[in-house]
Amino acid sequence: MFKYVSWLFIIVGASLLLYGGYQLYDSNSNESKRLDEAKSIISEDIVTAESEVDYGDIYDNIYQGDTVGTLYIPRLEREIPIIEGTDEEELKYGVGHYKDTGYPGENKQILLSGHRDTVFRQFGDLEHGDEFHVKMEHGTFIYEISDHEIVSADNTTVIDPSREEEYLTVSTCYPFSFIGSAPDRYVLYAYPK
Repeated sequence: MFKYVSWLFIIVGASLLLYGGYQLYDSNSNESKRLDEAKSIISEDIVTAESEVDYGDIYDNIYQGDTVGTLYIPRLEREIPIIEGTDEEELKYGVGHYKDTGYPGENKQILLSGHRDTVFRQFGDLEHGDEFHVKMEHGTFIYEISDHEIVSADNTTVIDPSREEEYLTVSTCYPFSFIGSAPDRYVLYAYPK
């Protein structure tokens, strides 16, 4: 009997390892495809507050699931595709853009979210003064991290689409080493540089 229980544990353990490995491979593969797609549409030209950019209807034809740009994090040497939407389907491809918030250059809050165990694995290494580069079709926008906070998972006060000041909010689940559905969110606030 003990022999059969041991074999059962080995089979279950091996199955879990295979499943986890497949999930990691699938996530990396999906992210890589979307990153290639994003790199084909983005502009590396730096956009500053003094830049004259005609946004026209550039943001009018973006739909849930579309690849809209990349988020480059210099300190982590990491570039991640930005996908429109924050549902589970979008987050498996990269960083999700919360649909009711703005885009770079619109003078509104921009909210990006991602999973701590995939796209934001090293998120805890970021410090005040570090940069986020949001690369879109019409240019690259640079934001500097100036503040952070930890809030409960159901706290939606960090979302303020009515605010008329451009700033980037980036969030992920917290604690970083938590196994399962994390109870909190780690939120970074960055302002145009």
